Amino acid sequence: MTDHNRKGMIQRYTTSQRINHWIIAMSFVLLALSGLALFHPSMFWLTNLFGGGPWTRILHPFIGVVMFVCFFLFAARMVRHNMFSKGDAAWLRHFKDVLNAKDERIPEVGRYNAGQKILFFALVIFMIGLLATGVVMWREYFSAFFPIWAIRLASVLHAVCALLMICAIIVHIYAGIWVKGSVKAMTRGTVTRAWAWKHHRAWFREEMEKGPSRPAE
Repeated sequence: MTDHNRKGMIQRYTTSQRINHWIIAMSFVLLALSGLALFHPSMFWLTNLFGGGPWTRILHPFIGVVMFVCFFLFAARMVRHNMFSKGDAAWLRHFKDVLNAKDERIPEVGRYNAGQKILFFALVIFMIGLLATGVVMWREYFSAFFPIWAIRLASVLHAVCALLMICAIIVHIYAGIWVKGSVKAMTRGTVTRAWAWKHHRAWFREEMEKGPSRPAE
């Protein structure tokens, strides 16, 4: 195993995965702020963070492309861990036990539980929606190819996807803080064996079965 594993730690995310994740996170914050600034006049003052209204309109779609590319790369590496299995239905049936921290009643889960998997695919859908509608709205390059009704419809759908995306990210952040040790997994890349055993026992068993010659993925 790796040095971390010998010290009682298990690698959960590689350095490249963590860098990618934080680029996505920073891009999301910039997009949320610039998007809100363009969404309603009462929040137009947020454009000062980007150098004014014109610069906000210029930067917003380019930052969106950066976030989409990074998210796609991250999702491509994680999708196989987020495929649904029979055990996920059992976890969902015990969702009240999850909320009440009755760990002894919760079925074993793999690298991600059913809630995390649902959130993962929800984010994928929202990201695709934001990209598709954003392209239609991108006045400088693409909007001339679409009729005005399509641009207006795209504007509404873009706002809806953005709102749902913000709500999903809030849930993601809250869950990461609620489950102690999760944030550290994305900053240091490792989790304790106790954390893995408590929250992702099936994944813990898989990591232990890899043996000393195979580092954690």
